[in-house]
Amino acid sequence: MGDDVWAMVHEERAALIADLEGVDAARWDEPSLCPGWSVHDVVAHLVHSARTTRLGFVVAMARAGFDFDRQNAHGVTRERGTTPAQTLDRLRAVARRTSTPPGPRDSRLVEEVVHGEDVRRPLGLRRAYPAEAVGRALRLQVRTPASFGGAKEAATHVRLTATDADLSLGGGPEGSDVRGSALALLLAVSGRPVASGELTGPGVAVLATGR
Repeated sequence: MGDDVWAMVHEERAALIADLEGVDAARWDEPSLCPGWSVHDVVAHLVHSARTTRLGFVVAMARAGFDFDRQNAHGVTRERGTTPAQTLDRLRAVARRTSTPPGPRDSRLVEEVVHGEDVRRPLGLRRAYPAEAVGRALRLQVRTPASFGGAKEAATHVRLTATDADLSLGGGPEGSDVRGSALALLLAVSGRPVASGELTGPGVAVLATGR
């Protein structure tokens, strides 16, 4: 992976750690945007992901019967501390790591930005993410099949246009536009809910149902 990707990943980890330092422990039990996971679970997943190597991923998948969801659940259980403070300490300990499971280099940006919002939005936290990190993550998700958490199939039916960046993606016909910030588009193509009005255009319903 390129050093530029790791610099952005490390920046996102540091920013999330800083945001979480001021959050009351009771709020870590709140549901995240990631279905079935609490805020605490998502942070534990980020610790697990940061520790995972390519070989370690293959071994873990074999132990989980090649069930990706089960493998993720095992990782959350293993890395979730007995208290939020302990889990946050574990995230600090891995914040500068450059190990990674298999996948495109920009998948690490998807991981940090999307899961960052999984945590921040329920807690009422806001971050001005670097435009390059969000743009690269969005481009990757549009190329990634839904079976791997992306929106390649849906993107063939809509045109995604960022209102805060020079970015237009998707192969949909005229009249299939979805407009919004690059971050809102990234969340939508990653299967996350966005607030009312964050996305506009006739293609919004298609994107919601076609992913």
